[in-house]
Amino acid sequence: MQSLAVQTDRELDVKGLSCPLPILRTKKALAEMVSGQILRVVATDPHAVKDFQAFARQTGNELLSTVEIDSAFEFLFKRK
Repeated sequence: MQSLAVQTDRELDVKGLSCPLPILRTKKALAEMVSGQILRVVATDPHAVKDFQAFARQTGNELLSTVEIDSAFEFLFKRK
């Protein structure tokens, strides 16, 4: 997926954390947001790509993009 030129409402840095912490922190951040807001998450866990894809399917929050930048991954979520 390509990075989108999207204005984000909140950013979450979970670099250096391993599963399940990136998912748990993302879930908490999204719960504090209102429907339609955009959350940018930056993670370094190599399993984060598959974990966040599954998280989006299970929660209904839309995964707008996944991009690898340097040695990190950037995810954009749209709050359901």
